[in-house]
Amino acid sequence: MTTREKFLRLREFPEALPLFPLSGALLLPGGQLPLNIFEPRYLRMIDDALGEHRLIGMIQPKDSGARAEKGLPSLFQIGCAGRITAFSETGDGRYLITLTGFRRFEIERELPVDTPYRQALVDWSRFARDDQDDPSGALVDRDRLEGAMRQYLAAEGLKTDWKAVGQAPVDALVASLAMGCPFAPSEKQALLEAATLGDRASCLIALMEMSRPADPGGAPPMQ
Repeated sequence: MTTREKFLRLREFPEALPLFPLSGALLLPGGQLPLNIFEPRYLRMIDDALGEHRLIGMIQPKDSGARAEKGLPSLFQIGCAGRITAFSETGDGRYLITLTGFRRFEIERELPVDTPYRQALVDWSRFARDDQDDPSGALVDRDRLEGAMRQYLAAEGLKTDWKAVGQAPVDALVASLAMGCPFAPSEKQALLEAATLGDRASCLIALMEMSRPADPGGAPPMQ
């Protein structure tokens, strides 16, 4: 590998990432996550990222509420890096950005930094397949996925464009559901850490089916 190739790879896969801990926010490779940035420390983070590799490490905190307020919350080890692909500044100083999922990462260790935001040394190698087509998508039971989706959205009082759903590739459908449905943070983390598209679809179906309202007569929901 030439010096230039090493330099380009370092920019593509930097050893360290700025971290944006946000509970309940899920970013998956190829997915798009809009964010409204207003805290000064994260405004600084966006400024710095725009001047470098444009990557932000989205990660969920393990602690929340009062525990998190007493100090820096501990973090899950797995997150997803997003590249800033859209950016605008509002009149009151906020940033409206869109992150496009790049690749998942694993935190090796947090770094001692003087920036107002957290940074970590990360390992990309575990998720090298994020850049490749996933053949397990062909094994996803699309009928069961859409059936679970219909019941889940009805139970949550949510609507969708079913024509668009029918036309969406299975990977895009799974990603949009996983990112958009109001699952608990631990459930979002399980979806993020799923090894393959097929595993993520199976996890997603299970979560949606478990969320079905109980039958008034006490019988389990029909399969």
